[in-house]
Amino acid sequence: MPIKIPNELPAARTLAEENIFVMSETRAVTQDIRPLKILLLNLMPTKVVTETQFSRLLGNTPLQVELTLMHTKSHQSKNTSEEHLLAFYSTFDEIRHCKFDGMIITGAPVEHLPFEEVEYWDELCEIMEWSLTHVQSTFHICWGAQAGLYYHFGIGKYQLDRKMFGIFPHTADHKKSILFRGFDDVFMVPHSRHTGVDRAEIEAVPELKILASSPEAGVFAVKTQEGRQIFITGHPEYDADTLKKEYDRDVAAGKPIDLPKNYFPDNDPTREPPATWRSSANLLYSNWLNYFVYQATPFDLDRLQ
Repeated sequence: MPIKIPNELPAARTLAEENIFVMSETRAVTQDIRPLKILLLNLMPTKVVTETQFSRLLGNTPLQVELTLMHTKSHQSKNTSEEHLLAFYSTFDEIRHCKFDGMIITGAPVEHLPFEEVEYWDELCEIMEWSLTHVQSTFHICWGAQAGLYYHFGIGKYQLDRKMFGIFPHTADHKKSILFRGFDDVFMVPHSRHTGVDRAEIEAVPELKILASSPEAGVFAVKTQEGRQIFITGHPEYDADTLKKEYDRDVAAGKPIDLPKNYFPDNDPTREPPATWRSSANLLYSNWLNYFVYQATPFDLDRLQ
């Protein structure tokens, strides 16, 4: 089934070229079906790239998805035009009266700051609190996962000795976890972060359960008991060249940066990196949409509590 996005969203052309079934707003209004309403809080500076990455994953399932894009009002984007935000994005004030089947909170390049010093922290806290009663299941990504664990459960982040940068092997801690149903015994996930969360702190919270982890990258997936909140510390949505662009950017800026691990063939940055995580990324989002959103959400969203 397709993903329903605004007719003129730049992601629409990219996804159509990749044979991702995209449904325009014009066509969607003629169908007698209730799509899953998914809210994407995009905290990344490269919003067009990020909205395309998530649209690609959400559009590759048997479920029809209607995507709403949201940005923070308390932060002025420097990398996305005001025209794009006005045309395709909502603010929290504009959607706070709505309810959603699912929500994604992306990562953000602010991990060097204490949470309370992030410009939009108060607004994000309000959104996360609102999500408890207005969203069936919220998917937190990377810094968004750290922010959610901190706000909801008081779990802090800590500085890593070296940047966690590359593609790392992971395994499911609980083989019967439906979030990882159908996964290989070992699966790869991109990481790009300077901070982490402590496993012992998470295990000390009865409401939380660690679902998957990596010997090198640490905790990867955490959920609350009912799956109303899921926390993902990596970036399964990344394109094949995302880490290359980050590496090339830092090299050009003269910043110290290691080669991303398990990424370039023969550790040669002139060679094109393969995507070794694409199938598991699609399965992760398919499982989330099916088991934690579609199977759990009420047909009438007004009944959501």
